[in-house]
Amino acid sequence: MDLGVLVARVVLGSLMAAHGAQKLFGWFGGYGLAGVSGWLESIGYKPGKVFALAAGLSEFAGGLLITAGLFGPAGPALVIATMIVAAGSVHWPNVFAASNGIELPLVYGVGAATLALTGYGLYSFDRAFGLSALWSPAIVWSTLAVGVAGGVVTLAFRHPQHKATA
Repeated sequence: MDLGVLVARVVLGSLMAAHGAQKLFGWFGGYGLAGVSGWLESIGYKPGKVFALAAGLSEFAGGLLITAGLFGPAGPALVIATMIVAAGSVHWPNVFAASNGIELPLVYGVGAATLALTGYGLYSFDRAFGLSALWSPAIVWSTLAVGVAGGVVTLAFRHPQHKATA
């Protein structure tokens, strides 16, 4: 089981960190802060640079924490918050990725929540540093709730432009 959790952490975490690196640094074919800032403003998040930085840092840091298995539910909460915003702003109401639906952010968010609820396993920095015992169910659930609330609050900051009708 510990090896399976490690594989899940490394795949989900490194892909999420790379997704954040696209936003922050323009790596892996990403647009960097300038490009993401403009796009976020075009869908109603102003100032775009603040939201681009928040999204990029949440994805990058959350992904790195998950990959390392460090600080329990903190990384998953960051990922969940960002995936709620992505699903609600860009991918809703479609389901499947082929139609730009919520499929991918849902898989990332559920995967992150699953790792928070199961723990990072034997092959993690939390275990190596003796931190695993800190993550009681109450702390895990509270941290995940903060992540969900952060995503929902961020959605409330979105003010899309309405197209004029003739």
